[in-house]
Formats: sequence, C-alpha cells, structure tokens
Amino acid sequence: MAGIYIHIPFCKSRCYYCDFFSGTSLTRRNELLEMLHHELRMRLERHDCSPSKTDSQIDLSQRGVLQTAAPFSCPSCDDSSELERQPNNSLISLPATACIETLYFGGGTPSLLSPGELGDFIRQIRQQWHNAPLEEITVEANPDDLSLDYLTALRQEGVNRLSIGIQSFHDRDLQWMHRRHTARSAIKAVQAARQAGFDNLSIDLIYGLPHMTLEEWRDNLQQALSLRPEHLSAYHLTIEPQTPFGRAKARGTLQEIDSESSLAQYKLLRSILCEAGYEHYEISNFALPGRQARHNSLYWHDVPYLGIGPSAHSFDGKRRQWNIAHLGRYLERTPTAAQAESEILTPEMQYDEHIMTHLRTADGVHTAELAARFGPERLRYFIRQAERHLVSGDLILDTERFGNHVSPVNTEIATNPDSIWQQTSDSSQPHIDQPEEAPDLCYRIPAERWFVSDSIISDLFVG
Repeated sequence: MAGIYIHIPFCKSRCYYCDFFSGTSLTRRNELLEMLHHELRMRLERHDCSPSKTDSQIDLSQRGVLQTAAPFSCPSCDDSSELERQPNNSLISLPATACIETLYFGGGTPSLLSPGELGDFIRQIRQQWHNAPLEEITVEANPDDLSLDYLTALRQEGVNRLSIGIQSFHDRDLQWMHRRHTARSAIKAVQAARQAGFDNLSIDLIYGLPHMTLEEWRDNLQQALSLRPEHLSAYHLTIEPQTPFGRAKARGTLQEIDSESSLAQYKLLRSILCEAGYEHYEISNFALPGRQARHNSLYWHDVPYLGIGPSAHSFDGKRRQWNIAHLGRYLERTPTAAQAESEILTPEMQYDEHIMTHLRTADGVHTAELAARFGPERLRYFIRQAERHLVSGDLILDTERFGNHVSPVNTEIATNPDSIWQQTSDSSQPHIDQPEEAPDLCYRIPAERWFVSDSIISDLFVG
C-alpha cells in the first residue's frame, strides 16, 4: 500500500496565515505541469533507462504543455554519477507493482488547474503503476473555484473526494485571514459538489483566532454540521514567523489568543462534533464512521508515499526526501537530482516518529507492532517510560485479551512492566526475548488531552 501527493504551488492570493510553499504568479504554469509529469516518471522504480511506450503515451500538447523535459534517467543505471548509484542517495521511488491506493492534490490551490489537467496525472499514474486502484483521489479546493460545470467535469475525471478550504462561515473572519471567498460562496460550493455527485467531502475550519468568541466558534461548527460533510478538519491558528500574521506579531500589532480560550474552543469542537456522530480519530480530524481520510492516514501509520512537486516530501520507511521549496530551482534541476535534501532515519528516529504519529490518533501505540518493528528492548523502554503517564491518566491502556478497559491486570502492568510477559509465560521470569507471547496492548492518549499532548509524547522519545 502506498500513496502519492502532488503539490500545485499556485494561488490567486496569499492567505495571511499560510506558510506552505506557493506563489501568485502563474507565468510558469505549463513548465510546472511538464516537470510534475516528468518527476512522476522518475519516481517509477525500474532499471530500464529508456522511456517505455507507456511513459510517452500521455499527450499533454492538448493542454498547451510543452514536452521538453529531459529524458528519464534511472539512478541505478546511470554510470555518470557514482553518488546517484548509492541506495541512500537515490530517489525514493515505487515499483510498477506497488498498490497505489490514494492520490492527493494539495497546494497552493489545485483547483486552479482544469479538470483535464488533473485527469492527466490520474491517467499517468494508472499507466505507470499497474496495480493502482486509486480508491481515494482528493483535490484541495477553494470554494470560489467550484462551479457546477467544473465539479461535474472533475467527477468525470475520476476525482472522488474534495477537501474544501472554507476556514470560517463568518465573512469578518475570512476578510481578516485574507481569504478570497465569502461564507455564502462556501455554502454554495458544497451544495454544487453534492449536485455534481460527490459523496465524500471534507471541509477545513480554523479556530483560535484572536477575536473569536466561544459563541462564534459554536456557530461555525453548527453551520458546518448543517452541510453534513463526511469529514471535517479543524486546525488551531498557528502564527508562523514568515507570514503577514507573523510579521504583525513581531511588530506587536497582533496578539495570539490566550491558552484558556484555545482549550475551551477545542473542547467545544470535540463536544459538538462527537455528539453529532463524528469520530475524533486524529488530533485535528473528525469523520463519520468509515470516512476517515485514507491518504492522510498514510502519514500517521508509517506507509510509504511519494511527494511530487516543489517542497513535496517522500517517505519509504527508512528515508525521507523533500524537494526544493523554490519554483525556479525545481524547474531547472537535473533529471537525477529531484530531491533537494535527503534524510536517513536512524532506528531511534523511526521509533520517535512512530510514537509521535500514533499517539496523535485514536489507534494509539500497539505493543505487538512496537516489538516487531523495534525489538523487545525498545518495547521495554516504552513501557517503563509510560508508567507514570498511565498512573496520571495521560495515557490509557486497552488490551484485546482483557477487554477495552483498565482492568486490574492493566494496573499491574502500569506498575510492573515485566508482567506483560509473565501473563502468558509458564516461567516465573519475564521472557523479554519472546514478546510475541504477550497480549497486544494499546496505549492511547485520551482524545480530550490531545490538545496538550506534546509533553506526554516527548517524554516517551529515545532522543
């Protein structure tokens, strides 16, 4: 299982809070589309340096895209560079047999591309990766771009999920954030998406605005629920230094919301959405049963993914690579140097990342998986570090063997980690080298404490 993310770094205007890589000039749009298709070809794992017929079948000329990209060059077969032949310096790629389940167009504003341009990428992926069901194809969209005609064409191209950046149903908030749509156009966009046949919609909201009252946030949530999206992402406003909001904060003209108000808004978010039948499955994400975001879930569960485009990240389980966050340099790079930087993840880094991502979800950390991936000694370390957090209630312990509640056995494990092995062993000594005999325990941070979970998670790190 794997996924692909394609970054479209164009926006009609810049939101004051956004620090994602994007720009408002579309002058190099065709060059970018050409290079995105080229990078996709490069990311196909193979050892035949000559382009296949499949690679050349995608006719981009109808979209006005010039086909002047350098020919495919396979790092494993290129004798011109010893460095490129080293596994740790090669591009992260996926074999033709990889099961590509999800495709996500992010940005920027992918809805600035035509449905046909987005469809070209879908067709290329299906041709290159023969086992690519693409069960979830998501396009991030601005409400202003979503006419009924556009949405109908998008659906015909195979897109089956939209992530609509509504952010607020109050025009004052939208103007303050420098969003280009209105509350009315946001509602009309959702209605048009339903009319076009979309039955999997996600909407984004932002809370924690300095001027936002609890009642204003309640009204935002109630308006969102009136549209009954399958998925809702709610992000607390973060003021980044290199944004207009960050510069205003540095000048002293913008004050952040106080922590007490932030927490109150988070609690209200959980209360209203959970009562309405949504599952809080990740710190910022809620979904109706069975409608969790499959692509984003890859990031939280150690699944390989490719990132295509400037600033995009790729991951293969042991390495992470990220492209240069600069449009001009991305377009001018050499065929075998697609990644700007590459990081080899040490076992300790992999462990820390596993703990961080899993404890921010409802799935939590499973002892069987932890032992299988990182060994019994690392599992023993985790259990000992988790002891005081179990006692304080910052962690809770579920077990398939003893039921989904904190039983007396679970309490014993909290105070005597070696008992996890003693429960299933005839020996009086803990079998630390035989973790497969132990029950599969699940450590979770209660969702109501996710908002303040950073200190809990960092205490469980190795580093």
